[in-house]
Amino acid sequence: MFEQFANLLIYQLGGLSLESHLGAALHFFVMDTAKIFVMLVIIIYIMGLFRTLLSPEKVRDYIRGRSKALARTLAITLGAVTPFCSCSSVPLFIGFVEAGIPLGVTFSFLIASPMINEVAVVLLMGIMGWKLTLLYVMAGLIVAYVGGAAMERFHPERWVEDYVWKIKMGQAAQVAVDTSLRGRHEFAVGEVKEIVGRIWVWVLIGVGAGALFHGYFPESWVESLAGKDNFLAVPMAVILGVPLYSNAVGVIPLAEAMLTKGVAIGTTLALMMSIAAISLPELLILRKVIRLPGLLLFVSILTVSIILVGWIFNFLI
Repeated sequence: MFEQFANLLIYQLGGLSLESHLGAALHFFVMDTAKIFVMLVIIIYIMGLFRTLLSPEKVRDYIRGRSKALARTLAITLGAVTPFCSCSSVPLFIGFVEAGIPLGVTFSFLIASPMINEVAVVLLMGIMGWKLTLLYVMAGLIVAYVGGAAMERFHPERWVEDYVWKIKMGQAAQVAVDTSLRGRHEFAVGEVKEIVGRIWVWVLIGVGAGALFHGYFPESWVESLAGKDNFLAVPMAVILGVPLYSNAVGVIPLAEAMLTKGVAIGTTLALMMSIAAISLPELLILRKVIRLPGLLLFVSILTVSIILVGWIFNFLI
């Protein structure tokens, strides 16, 4: 449906050629923009309804009191399926600390939650298929588990801001949601307006970058720089993704264009994971509860883990 809409607009009404660089770029932009925004509205609405059933406090209580290995597994699983963004990082962090949950488990949750974003996963499946989506989710789960376990080795308690130990979760709790059918609907609609309003610019930037990449970058040039035989391609992708101000949803169109041009899967996944897990907004929020040495260690561990995952996938596939 979206491809037919782009064909009508660009090739039939616009009169551009399929073989032209401009035609290919504009076709990609129109098709992916329409597809992503329609899917965003539907997915965020559904997850908004789900969000009324599961609060950060419930997540915290479910993990509390478990063995460390089980707690980390539960934290990663809940991080992957719960619709929390970086704005929830501080109250979740405070709640986990107050509940006595080990910080290594907390960091595993904080890695998994933005990296395996449920909206991004569904969009990824709709655009690039279930196989690549499964690879992305598997890689994200591995990085979350290893990253949290590695952070725990360095005893990160010493880098937590002093005020965090004194705050009770009730002071950071979110406003109660009206659980009536009408209340849930209004909350879900509000989630759509709030999230789409916050990320629409980055979606357009991501689609625009993907369109330019798809339409104008020669495949031979891309393969020579970012093919699986280039050992430095993965580290370069991660270094590029760390400071990039975007999110997992916005980078999906760029990842799609990279794959169609011959960029290796591991390199593409590494870029996506670095943008999602080490995004600038999340780091700025986490800085409120973690001192700079701990934050730098967190970034370093994630960077190394993502690079290793990228190399492994490039080697295996």
